[in-house]
Amino acid sequence: MGPVRGPRRVVSLVPSLTEAVAVSVPGALVGATDWCSHPAGLDVPRVGGTKNPDVPRILSLAPDLVIANEEENRAPDLAALRAAGVEVLVTEIRTLDEAFRELARVLAECGAGRPRWLAAAEEAWAAPPRLSPRVRAAVPIWRRPWMVLGRDTFAGDLLARLGVDNAYAAHAERYPRVPPDELRAAAADLVVLPDEPYRFTREDGPEAFPPGTPVALVDGRHLTWYGPSLAEAPAVIGEALRAAFR
Repeated sequence: MGPVRGPRRVVSLVPSLTEAVAVSVPGALVGATDWCSHPAGLDVPRVGGTKNPDVPRILSLAPDLVIANEEENRAPDLAALRAAGVEVLVTEIRTLDEAFRELARVLAECGAGRPRWLAAAEEAWAAPPRLSPRVRAAVPIWRRPWMVLGRDTFAGDLLARLGVDNAYAAHAERYPRVPPDELRAAAADLVVLPDEPYRFTREDGPEAFPPGTPVALVDGRHLTWYGPSLAEAPAVIGEALRAAFR
């Protein structure tokens, strides 16, 4: 991580990073996506979605820096911003360790020192509560069609640290489509259902699996966001996992 810079005008195209910057560098954000829901009450101009940002709108905000992610944002949009002379910082986060490094880099570029929540998150994940014995889980993220966590994902790394091995971790794709019959036939010890990007609920999701299959309904923000929520994520996700076996 380089030296901390002075305050900048920042547009964030990643909900996780929006929250991290907003709570760590108040006043730095001058724009965020329509999906940037945290912190609550965030009052900045909106610039469209993560996959379809309004580039002219972003340019009209005269940002010094746009922060993005290689998975959440499209390369052509980022190239258009660079072509217009805007600095774009692109993060790559597929593990918890990468999240901690990239968060420190982003915050330093935005003019922040090391926030307390980041230290708290590192401490919380140093020795998180783990299921024992370990279990093998299917982790759907979408329905119609069914899609699951595959190889090399941030959420998969978090679950592994909590004692949950992804049933599709060796799949060739990161977010494979899996037919319902195949998903049921996987006979996982556990099904983990987050409430985003697809909003699984007790009434929408568990019924697709064999009766008696343990199901953990988890907060998608704690499972998939890299930001201040990481400090409480081990306890929150861990409790949801344990509750599935009660």
